[in-house]
Amino acid sequence: MLAAHPVVDGHNDLPWALREQVRYDLDRRDIATDQQAHLHTDIPRLRAGGVGAQFWSVYVRSDLAGDDAVSATLEQIDVVTQLLARYPDDLVRALTAEDMEAARAEGRIASLMGAEGGHSINNSLATLRALYALGVRYMTLTHNDNIAWADSATDEPGVGGLSAFGRAVVREMNRTGMLVDLSHVAATTMRDALAVSVAPVIFSHSSSLAVCDHPRNIPDDVLALLPANGGIAMATFVPKFVLPAAGEWTRRADENMRAHGLHHLETTPEAMKIHRAFEDTHPRPMATPATIADHLDRMREVAGVDHIGIGGDYDGTPFTPTGLEDVSGYPNLIAELLRRSWSSADLAKLTWQNAVRTLRDAEDVARDLQTRSAPSNATIGLLDG
Repeated sequence: MLAAHPVVDGHNDLPWALREQVRYDLDRRDIATDQQAHLHTDIPRLRAGGVGAQFWSVYVRSDLAGDDAVSATLEQIDVVTQLLARYPDDLVRALTAEDMEAARAEGRIASLMGAEGGHSINNSLATLRALYALGVRYMTLTHNDNIAWADSATDEPGVGGLSAFGRAVVREMNRTGMLVDLSHVAATTMRDALAVSVAPVIFSHSSSLAVCDHPRNIPDDVLALLPANGGIAMATFVPKFVLPAAGEWTRRADENMRAHGLHHLETTPEAMKIHRAFEDTHPRPMATPATIADHLDRMREVAGVDHIGIGGDYDGTPFTPTGLEDVSGYPNLIAELLRRSWSSADLAKLTWQNAVRTLRDAEDVARDLQTRSAPSNATIGLLDG
């Protein structure tokens, strides 16, 4: 099935892992070869996992701000460009839905980019357009912390969802053709963005709040809005977001990292050594493909089969489910869904068709908007005071 309808994965943090581990030295992390000792991702395992398109996250941590965040985002974009140049037989740049289909026909992995957090544009719509020109096809409105114009799911309420400038950002993303990504944002921000956006939105790596009560997940009332919007919710594999018991364990593991003077999201060899030592004395609750299937069952029930997808978050989390340890594991999830009587037609929508359609529809909206409106030069000072 995956040979005909490969996986479009909404979020992979390989670029950040390359930055943290080897400062983008691709000779030291040659993903044409087995990198299992260091990474969740390499080309042989992407092939084994049936991945046909990947949104590479050009994420930068939200403690970077201003022009520093913009510069770091550009460095992330640059390393994706280097990967495409280095591995042209396997990876190919994709900017449109048609590019994704062409890559599938050629047997190459369509490579798109998504910026993770509005701090990457430093409150500048011109910078947003520049990222689009460089190939970025979605932007997650926040990461773990609020920004001046949008509230994060994992921070205290700030502006109450989207500010006036935040709504202007969404409208400009619609006009350019950049997908609005609502993973990481507060539920108030989700609802505000869906009220403003005239193009389909995505959740690049979020699961069901009803199945696991974590603020990074999507409430049912928001999932129920996706059919009218045309968007897609891509279930993630991060254990603390999908398995309730893993949430408390991860909180304690994160505290242990901070006690050692490290950021809890670090995946450097030093950080992973500390994580493994903690796990040796505090056994970790294990998610499985069945855990993810529980989320997908609920998301299909509420949003409908035309509005769900997959966003593993590989190389962006230190822990992964049993059976989904790395990017080679997607067939295990498909096998679990087949055991649950998902049809081949429904699985084709989940893995490939829904994501391609969402991008194509956003492109159509952008073409129409560009005939009726010029690029916005609004500023946060002008709109938010």
